[in-house]
Amino acid sequence: QRGCCQYQCHGSIISVISQRFAHTITHMIAAIAPILIAIASLAIRLINLATPKGFVFDEVYYVDGARDFLKYGVEVSGSKPEFIVHPPVGKWLIASGIQLFGDNEFGWRFATAIIGTLLILLFARLVHVLFYSPLLTAIAAFLMACDGLVLVHSRTALLDLFLTFFVLLALYLWHQQRHWLAAIAIGLAMGCKWSAVYFLAAMVFVSLYKIFSEHPSKDLIRPTVMKFIQYGFLPVAVYITSWAGWFLSDRGWDRQWSSNSFASWIHYHSQMLGFHTGLTEKHSYQANPWSWMIMGRPTSFFYESPKGCGSDNCAQEVLAIGTPLLWWAGTIAVSVVIGFWLRSLFKRTTEPALNLIVLGMAAGYLPWFFFQSRTVFTFYAIVFEPFMILALVYCAKLLLDSSLKAGISQGLVAAFVTVIFLNFVYFFPIFTGEIITYEAWLQRMWMNSWI
Repeated sequence: QRGCCQYQCHGSIISVISQRFAHTITHMIAAIAPILIAIASLAIRLINLATPKGFVFDEVYYVDGARDFLKYGVEVSGSKPEFIVHPPVGKWLIASGIQLFGDNEFGWRFATAIIGTLLILLFARLVHVLFYSPLLTAIAAFLMACDGLVLVHSRTALLDLFLTFFVLLALYLWHQQRHWLAAIAIGLAMGCKWSAVYFLAAMVFVSLYKIFSEHPSKDLIRPTVMKFIQYGFLPVAVYITSWAGWFLSDRGWDRQWSSNSFASWIHYHSQMLGFHTGLTEKHSYQANPWSWMIMGRPTSFFYESPKGCGSDNCAQEVLAIGTPLLWWAGTIAVSVVIGFWLRSLFKRTTEPALNLIVLGMAAGYLPWFFFQSRTVFTFYAIVFEPFMILALVYCAKLLLDSSLKAGISQGLVAAFVTVIFLNFVYFFPIFTGEIITYEAWLQRMWMNSWI
């Protein structure tokens, strides 16, 4: 009996050790997964980055601006000043790639490829901070890497991916209460596109709400003033500094409008604002914000009918569309999260992940509904995509923590991730501009509105 007991005891110990070893290995794999995913994603971005040849969609504007920055520090048209409607930061980043690799397609797009890879790591870090789960962190990195809209932006020299990265960086730092750095990041985001202002406004509103709800009335002045310095003065200072080339040159648009250079700069910005609010010119790929999350009318960045696919009819397209099943599931996940967030308000409880998802969706998505007459496009949705995917991760956490057996819940999450990956692979040719047969291209046009 003693021998049998000892045998059972030893067997139990070995079983526990084996389980702990397997658990440790699983956590190690999940912990390094974001790095491995980012490396693979970087390779996907850099391979054939110079395809398609020539300018893709609005690259014609931003690459031209980047060239001018390298030569003159300001944008010009020939020997005359050029009226441009977006701030300089994103174009300076494009210029950095041109400086490193030359004035060619690879050089134009190199910066977005790097930022697109860093976005995956940054998003994974945010998820880790929110949930402290290696598994959820790995899932987050994988879902971000398997989205077509992120991939297309990462291989195209546009401004929106820079905007998305700096916005996400700002909110990550803000969540970590590293407010000075968060203010610098949101200032850089504003230096890419003005729509970052909505995120700044949301950060200010929530910060002030916390101050007024957590401090006695006699202690409100100091933290309130500090927040206005951090999120009022510093982002604006960073934004103005990004225009240094315009201030230092005498060739910028409206530079000589007034003897006071700052007055000229303000006048120039009033013209930029007029352009943005008055942009109502019809475009074949414009899309109402109501259709963005379901990818109702994605933007075709590039389309040709070349030879070389082994068929009489070939197609080569770069379609700025999110991986469809990912976005459709994300639409449901955001609705679920809003429901849980509203319930938390009634219960007077707070959950950082819910608050961040709602803040990101509200600042990145809702403002566009107030511009029903303006010409807008689905690819603008990239700025709130991290928060949509965060909603999916949150729903995965709910499932894994549910009363279902661990094997069932884990199997459902694994099946979902696998389906998203297969969907990403299926649409990969129209994310990267591969030459395929027209029939293969048509098979991927699941909706008539995608054509």
